[in-house]
Amino acid sequence: MAYRKINLELIVFADEADSVVAELNSAIDRLEEAHTIFGGDIEMVPVQHSGTRRKSALKHTLAAGDKAASAIKLAGGKVAGAWKKVV
Repeated sequence: MAYRKINLELIVFADEADSVVAELNSAIDRLEEAHTIFGGDIEMVPVQHSGTRRKSALKHTLAAGDKAASAIKLAGGKVAGAWKKVV
């Protein structure tokens, strides 16, 4: 029988770490009701944040949508201005 190890790395605020670990343990207990899980543990290790927060994919998408809407408004204004000059 073949086995696979699943690694999961999460970074959370230090003051929320204990509650996150508790919820992860309860989620693993629910998983064990339907699946066979061998061993494993959850460890907490302090890390230093790099100082810059990265934008999520949603924030990138929203920013791109805003830029596209601005570009369309600008283009519409230029077309209207050109139409007025022609007429």
